[in-house]
Amino acid sequence: MTAQTAPARPAVIDPRGARFTASVTAVLLLVDVALGLVGGVAATLAERAVQPAFLLLVVLAAVFVWSAAAGVARNPWSVLFRRAIRPRLAPPAELEDAAPPTFAQGVGALVTVVGAVLHLAGVPYGLVGAAAAAFVAAFLNAAFGYCLGCRLYLLLVRGGLIRKRASTA
Repeated sequence: MTAQTAPARPAVIDPRGARFTASVTAVLLLVDVALGLVGGVAATLAERAVQPAFLLLVVLAAVFVWSAAAGVARNPWSVLFRRAIRPRLAPPAELEDAAPPTFAQGVGALVTVVGAVLHLAGVPYGLVGAAAAAFVAAFLNAAFGYCLGCRLYLLLVRGGLIRKRASTA
C-alpha cells in the first residue's frame, strides 16, 4: 500500500510586500528614465555600456530575472519588506498566490533585457522606452495594486496558452 501525498500548496505572499517591491522598482525605473534622457546618445558600444542608465537597467533586469527564477519572496526588496517593515504591521488580511507576480517579474525581465540590448545596439531611446514601459507597470501595481503582468498571466492561463503552475515564494 502506498501512502498518498497531499498536493503541494501554492506559495503565497503578502500583497503589501508586492506593492512595496513595486514602489521601490518604480522609483528606480523613474530614475533610470531620467538618466537615459539626460545621458545623451553615446557613439561607441563601450561608451553605451558604461552609461549610468544602462548600468542601472542591468541591475534592475538582474533583480527581475532573480525574482522570476527564485520567486518573488526572494528578491532584495521583498527581503527588506519581510525583515524591516512587515514586523511593524498587522498581519495581512489575506495572502495571494505567488505565481502571477512571479510571472510578472519574468515580463519585467523581458522588457528590461530588451531595453538593455536595444541600448547596446545603438537604438536611440530604446532603453528609455523599455524603462518607461516597466515603470508604468510598476507604478500601477505600487499605486493602485493593479498588476499588469499578473493579469497577463491569468489571461494566458484562461486561454490555455500556459498551465497554472505551482510557484516558489
